[in-house]
Amino acid sequence: MVEPKVALITGITGQDGSYLAELLLKKGYAVHGVIRRSSSFNTRRIEDLYQDPHVDTRKLYLHYGDLTDSTNCFEIVSSVRPDELYNLGAQSHVKVSFEMSEYTADTDGLGTLRLLNAIRSSGLAGKTRFYQASTSELYGLVQEVPQRETTPFYPRSPYAAAKLYAYWIVNYREAYGMHASNGAMSPDPVQPRVTRAVARIHKGLQQTLYMGNIDAKRDWGHARDYVEMMWMMMQKDEPDDYVVATGVTNTAASPPVRYFIELAFAAAPVGITIEWQGEGVDEIGVDAADKSRVLVRIDPKYFRPTEVELLIGDPAKAKEKLGWVPKIPMQELCKEMVACDIALVEKGDLTS
Repeated sequence: MVEPKVALITGITGQDGSYLAELLLKKGYAVHGVIRRSSSFNTRRIEDLYQDPHVDTRKLYLHYGDLTDSTNCFEIVSSVRPDELYNLGAQSHVKVSFEMSEYTADTDGLGTLRLLNAIRSSGLAGKTRFYQASTSELYGLVQEVPQRETTPFYPRSPYAAAKLYAYWIVNYREAYGMHASNGAMSPDPVQPRVTRAVARIHKGLQQTLYMGNIDAKRDWGHARDYVEMMWMMMQKDEPDDYVVATGVTNTAASPPVRYFIELAFAAAPVGITIEWQGEGVDEIGVDAADKSRVLVRIDPKYFRPTEVELLIGDPAKAKEKLGWVPKIPMQELCKEMVACDIALVEKGDLTS
């Protein structure tokens, strides 16, 4: 009997991590996930994948761990001995990285180094293939549009700077012959904040969604598409770095953050059309059917000290070398997220 491949995923409870775990389980992998110890439950995204640890046939295993703990990283890697390690764990909120800069650097930058050293120290440099979840925020003050693998980096936040260190330390592949690759994709803390608020507003638990820069342009795709590309990268004989993107950033009507808000409120069963009024920090989004109902306001506290206005990736290399093409449009992504968050609110999960 052929033993299944073994994958280790940091950040398994995040959006990308849960979709990746689902994909790998369907492909017959034994999947190990790293979760942080918390006083509250933080595993809602993998509830449907959970398997009783007392069942011998289970394929999903969870380990308590933290990317800031070298010993812990080594113990997990050396005991799991993964064929593929996907490092999706991070402090990924760009605005928060300005307030928690040292922690962000420790987790997102040195955390990657700790995992790579754990692979080497475990004698797995020739066995374990490593995927690093990089970020389009590396491009920051963009030097060309769209951004490609050869575009110069210009990070503009502690988060992006930490990820820049992680990106370059993946060059361990040249020093130690490791199969290690970067995938630069867009972080999306804005999307869940929008859809959670829309779900709560729909259920009468909240009145207004507060936002920062709604005119920023982002290349947003579906995590299901992106995790497929991650897996495809790990199947290649040679490691490489790729831009993980759709190549689409806006519509004829409006930029994506603003457009995503419109899509979220319009999604069934919410069915609200947003009408914009005012300018700058005084701009509001009202219910077109009841203009006295203010549903969106601008709050300056959500502005970044250094804003990144435009991120759009060129996925040409991924298409050519991997045969990867995104399949799920942003409209479908938004509808799915709103429906999921409404279901969570109805179950009594008011904060996730």
